[in-house]
Amino acid sequence: MGGPIRILHVVVNMNRGGAETLLMNLYRNMDRSKVQFDFLTCKEGVFDAEILEMGGVVHRIPYIMDIGHFGYINALDQFFIMNPKYKVVHSHMDKMSGWVLRSAKKAGIPIRIAHSHNTSSEGNAAAKAYKWFAGKLILPSATHLLACSNSAAKWLFADKADAVRVLKNGIECDRFTFSSNIRKQIRKELHLPRNSLVLGHVGRFAPQKNHTFLIDVFAKLNKDKPDSVLVLVGDGPLRISMEKKVAELNLSDKVKFLGIRSDISRLLQAFDVFVFPSVHEGLPVTLIEAQGAGLPCVISDVISQEVDMGIGLVEYYPLIDTVIWVEKIKSIAHRKLPRSISAQALSRNGYDIKNTAELTKDFYLAISR
Repeated sequence: MGGPIRILHVVVNMNRGGAETLLMNLYRNMDRSKVQFDFLTCKEGVFDAEILEMGGVVHRIPYIMDIGHFGYINALDQFFIMNPKYKVVHSHMDKMSGWVLRSAKKAGIPIRIAHSHNTSSEGNAAAKAYKWFAGKLILPSATHLLACSNSAAKWLFADKADAVRVLKNGIECDRFTFSSNIRKQIRKELHLPRNSLVLGHVGRFAPQKNHTFLIDVFAKLNKDKPDSVLVLVGDGPLRISMEKKVAELNLSDKVKFLGIRSDISRLLQAFDVFVFPSVHEGLPVTLIEAQGAGLPCVISDVISQEVDMGIGLVEYYPLIDTVIWVEKIKSIAHRKLPRSISAQALSRNGYDIKNTAELTKDFYLAISR
């Protein structure tokens, strides 16, 4: 057998989303003499250059929004016909994986993996109906089913959830360990007052992440604690409307929009509370990272209990009332929790990427034999 087996991962682009960050964490920690990752994307991504450096290939076809349904299906069909060397296709497109895996099956690709990273579809009624239809093609087309959590498995694979292998969203634990020096540096870089209460959030500006609610919570908190600051990391279609909302609330000097950042592990050190009011999630890797940095997390009660590593840092609240969230954040600020956590906490719960990468490698090798 010459060289490693090549796994084709299918995503929209390799930007800093949850699934994409997990893929890069896996890729960096993978034994690349045995398993190599290639990617089928529709748009350029921030990780493309790093992928090429590690020996991966980034293929590109036009996105469905640019060429329509039939154009996209044709592009998928043509790609798989022209690239018969791939024996394993691993799709991370949630319900849209139906189209991908159906094309792969038609082209005779023997191993076709569907991977669920979410618990709901994005978009308007028409988009959701279209995705529902695509999702119906997954079970007839996939040979293996993976999910980031049990709730993500139930959402995408319904009554086949018991046949799903859960692959935890591991992180590079040592990069997130709390450091008071890094905390001071980042607070200085971001011009955060030394004793201010800093709320942090990492997430794409999309309806799922519920920034409107988050900003409403902060507006109430800031009335009681005028020295508080909200730091928002990420980009997306709703960013401009959120910046406008912040300006209308006269909070522009208290809310920092940092855009897409590559130094999340450092930024987390500067926060005091991580606030995450999503309306749905699979298993958000940023919440694992936040706990890895010893950061108290106030999150919505729709997020899977599996994200809580049992080290006393996660508290769930319903999205019906901003007041409960404000009171909780104030009580955390008052308690001044220590930031050091046991190095074993992440690995014991299965979130150390080195273990995840080893399990993933073994999985690929076993199914490829």
